[in-house]
Amino acid sequence: MFCPRCNHEDTKVLETRLGKGNHSIRRRRECLACAHRFSTIEEIVREGLAVVKRNGAREEFDMGKIAAGIRKATDKRPIEVERINLLISEVVEGLQAKFEDEVPSSAIGEEIMAKLQGVDQIAYVRYASVYREFRDIEELAKAIEQLRKGGKAK
Repeated sequence: MFCPRCNHEDTKVLETRLGKGNHSIRRRRECLACAHRFSTIEEIVREGLAVVKRNGAREEFDMGKIAAGIRKATDKRPIEVERINLLISEVVEGLQAKFEDEVPSSAIGEEIMAKLQGVDQIAYVRYASVYREFRDIEELAKAIEQLRKGGKAK
């Protein structure tokens, strides 16, 4: 494991514990060169899962795309990095539990929005505005009004 600060390849594990749901392992590490401490998460990666896009095209499931979308929606929001990482893991685990070989891209978007809605409403609206492709301010206002009423925005 390379140190994220100095890129030295020797680190030692200080602590190991199970992540939420016992589906991951979190390790606290220390670089032997610069003494920088950092955390890593080990997760099971399921091979062969494909995403079916809206136009019918298929591509390999990419957790990085999910992470990028969630991080963009939560950018500059008061959400801890660990909570964002947990959110990403929850989305991926939920999708892998529901789908065997193929995941519709719509299911990915819906899963992300369901999780974001419970974490941060502004992040939810940011994500939904891109995912749902709001055409005008009225559609956005309807989604916000649904949030105010405590329901799931459509």
